[in-house]
Amino acid sequence: MAKKSKKKLPMVYKPVGFALGWTSGAVAGVAFQKTWKLIRHEDDAPDALDRDRRWGEILLAAAIQGAIFAVVRSAVNRAGAKAIERSTGSWPAPEKGSA
Repeated sequence: MAKKSKKKLPMVYKPVGFALGWTSGAVAGVAFQKTWKLIRHEDDAPDALDRDRRWGEILLAAAIQGAIFAVVRSAVNRAGAKAIERSTGSWPAPEKGSA
């Protein structure tokens, strides 16, 4: 019986993971805006279609945004997985080598 519940847990975790992903994206967006304001003292970060921005500004903004997003997403996903493990006793992802 325990084996069956372990197999179903990753599927049950999917909606939780989706909500955590959405939340992490929102948190990362706010963190990026605050970081950009600290670095460049501007309210709006450039994007690829800003005609009046230089390549360096656009690529710097994209690199910072990507790094912040990856760190926030990983931290939120890891915290969610640890919370699921504490509450259920099972890790929410299939073990490596079993599928």
